[in-house]
Amino acid sequence: MAIEISSSHSTPPNAELSDIRQVKAAAAQEAQNSRTAPDGIVDEYTRSEASDAKPSGLYRFEQDEHGNKKLVYDDPKKENQTCTGNTDQVDREIRKLKEKSQQLEQQLRAASASGDEEKAASLEKKLAQVQSELSQKDNDTYRRQHTVFS
Repeated sequence: MAIEISSSHSTPPNAELSDIRQVKAAAAQEAQNSRTAPDGIVDEYTRSEASDAKPSGLYRFEQDEHGNKKLVYDDPKKENQTCTGNTDQVDREIRKLKEKSQQLEQQLRAASASGDEEKAASLEKKLAQVQSELSQKDNDTYRRQHTVFS
């Protein structure tokens, strides 16, 4: 069984593609026309009252720690707050440790001069402990970690 196909089209096959393109172009033009008014005027917002007040809020894009964009809202009603750090307590701790270290050194010298070896050994141990604690606390990292913010 054989099938014979005969074509009596007088239009080239590309003619159908050009018709489809014309229909798509017409649809796109109609969509564009529906977005604008017949006169070509686009709607605009116009304030009814003149106002010098600040806007209710501002949005802006920033980058987060991974470099991704994020939307940030600045609330103008939120007052600018200042924060103060207080390291007085840490400074007092360090000052007391230094004073204790000086006292232990004086007692150690006195015990060494008197010849009391037992007392000198215990004072050396205490002095080493105080100096170790002092070296841990007398630095910027410790101050930052123990700062009181108000």
